[in-house]
Amino acid sequence: MENKKEEKDLVKALIMVSRSIVYVSLIVVACILLLFVSFFTNETTASAAKPIVAAASTHTVLAENTSRPIPAGAWKAPDTSTIPAGKAGEMIRYGRSLLAHTSNYFGPNGSIAHITNGMNCQNCHLDGGGKLFGNNYGNFIASYPKMSARSGKVEPASERIAECFERSLAGEVPDTSKKEIKAMLAYMQWIGKGVKKSQKLIGSSTEKLPFMDQAADPAKGKAVFVSKCQSCHGANGEGKLTADKRSYTYPPLWGKHSYNDGAGMYRIGNFAGFVKNNMPYGATYQNPQLTDEEAWNVAAFVNSQPRLHRDQHKDWKDLKSKPIDFPFGPYLDAFSEKQHKYGPFKPIKNAQKELAIKK
Repeated sequence: MENKKEEKDLVKALIMVSRSIVYVSLIVVACILLLFVSFFTNETTASAAKPIVAAASTHTVLAENTSRPIPAGAWKAPDTSTIPAGKAGEMIRYGRSLLAHTSNYFGPNGSIAHITNGMNCQNCHLDGGGKLFGNNYGNFIASYPKMSARSGKVEPASERIAECFERSLAGEVPDTSKKEIKAMLAYMQWIGKGVKKSQKLIGSSTEKLPFMDQAADPAKGKAVFVSKCQSCHGANGEGKLTADKRSYTYPPLWGKHSYNDGAGMYRIGNFAGFVKNNMPYGATYQNPQLTDEEAWNVAAFVNSQPRLHRDQHKDWKDLKSKPIDFPFGPYLDAFSEKQHKYGPFKPIKNAQKELAIKK
């Protein structure tokens, strides 16, 4: 009997030990599982957090690269609501309309004459000549009369308008003594009111972008055009006509209805600075959408396309005053017309400095 009791006690003891071992094992396994889950969760959270931080950092960098404040003292156009009443105001408003809708008056289907390619002055002088770095008219009247380096003679403001009709509008000059040119001048005088003679305005022309170390590349510029410009200006740079076909909603960038090769926009330094701050649609000086390199390249592409030619053999008789990016010789330096058109411009600039020093 006593032996049986001892056996039962032994069995009970073994059962208790076994249960203890199982409990301990379960606790150990649970701890291991908890540690594993905790480790996995932390790693996953950390991994998920990294792209968020990187994305935030990248966004910040992009914002710093593309957003810039308006320079202190930059010119600002007066509000059109301040145009005076009466005959003076009527003349100013008529001048603004002529500049904004030039083709309606002088284009192929114009109401006054048919002497231009269908573009409007406002296509190059944005917002009625009131936009910062958009070829505005801020100091236009205050600058004239002045010596024109291109023609080599003193010109009145009306002559400069005439040149735009011949070059940017690839057409003929209207009678500068008539009401229309006088109205344009009245508007330009109003928009530049308060600007003094020889006063230099920030943002009055186009931004002069830093020269690149390499030539501007039309092939790379085509890629920029296709992705950024084609939707408005057309696959063949033909622009988009208004419903009545009297003007362009978006102007042609090459071809017979665009500016000819005597226009200021045919110099890629001017074109690059213009698109940098104004194109594609919605871009501004504060928030440009193109890099400097993209602006140079797309300017090279657009100006590598066919357009009307203008005889310019009388332009820039004083070779010292000829712009570095004017693509027609002769030049004082030995660089080719191609390099003067596309760059690189730094070697040309350095060579011109050396020539100036020697003289």
